[in-house]
Amino acid sequence: MGTPIWDGFFGSVAYLRRGSIEFGQQRAASVVRNALPTIQQESSLGVGTQRSVVCREIRLADKERVAQLLARGFVGRKRVFWDNALATLARHQAPPGYPQFGYLLECDGKLVGCLLLVFTAVGQPGTEPIRCSVSSWYTEPAFRGYSALMAARALRFKSVTYFNITPHPKTYSALEAQGYRRYCDGRFICIPTLRHEHNDASVMVVESDGALADGFPEWEMRLLREHAGYGCLSLICTLDGRNYPFVFLQTRMLPGIRSAYLAYCRDIADFRRFAGPLGRFLLRRGTFTVELDSSAAIAGLAGVYVGGAPKYFKGSAKPRIGDLSYSERAMFNF
Repeated sequence: MGTPIWDGFFGSVAYLRRGSIEFGQQRAASVVRNALPTIQQESSLGVGTQRSVVCREIRLADKERVAQLLARGFVGRKRVFWDNALATLARHQAPPGYPQFGYLLECDGKLVGCLLLVFTAVGQPGTEPIRCSVSSWYTEPAFRGYSALMAARALRFKSVTYFNITPHPKTYSALEAQGYRRYCDGRFICIPTLRHEHNDASVMVVESDGALADGFPEWEMRLLREHAGYGCLSLICTLDGRNYPFVFLQTRMLPGIRSAYLAYCRDIADFRRFAGPLGRFLLRRGTFTVELDSSAAIAGLAGVYVGGAPKYFKGSAKPRIGDLSYSERAMFNF
């Protein structure tokens, strides 16, 4: 998401573009020193020993300190929000060998920065790609030149697809310098009840402890259950004996007007096909509109396209439009 760390970050972007994470090298020391000239580096950077700055994985025992730091850095988010977010990450099943929470920066034992990451293997076991939702960053002002250390540690997994779906506008150029590419430019806000097709389709809710439904692989049913546990609305639409999964975030467009954001479906064509019955089901729950990731208006749906909220990815597997599963928005209700 948008973060307050970036003022000291841009001096380190060139270093990240070269892709090196060997911080003991002289060129790394030079870049970090230039980004933050008033602070001596730890001895591993080869520029002095006055302060010892360490970048390491966040551990379960760090939760309290990390929540406190993020609450201080993100003024609009209360401490309870971060407690809940970290508790959700603690329950999340990260793939073996990948961080459970992300990374932090410590200076002489004091927490001065952190980066939350959500690593997930999504798909059929044995073939599922690993992806990472890059979430909340914060670094204390005096240490923002060290943010490059966390970014480089996070991006070192070459087989992972990283995606950032809530970047602050000030970070766009920095993301692109790191090799990120846009895959979505905005969203389409539609009124699904205006579509009259497959009105005989049925819609049912999946609870967090729901039984395996017919026609679903175990991994996809787990996705529906887990997102119901995050507070999302997980649905199965059934027509002619076939089942189609959908996950919606429950949001508000304006005071008094509830909306839903499509967080998961197999294909946007599935939503377009079942927009009518899904829209009427949502309307009975007080939800009038549905928002979908998009870079243009979506044919066959009545609504309006709104740009200016790009999403980025880095890696070989371009994220699929219509899949925000296991992202900060779905898991933390950003």
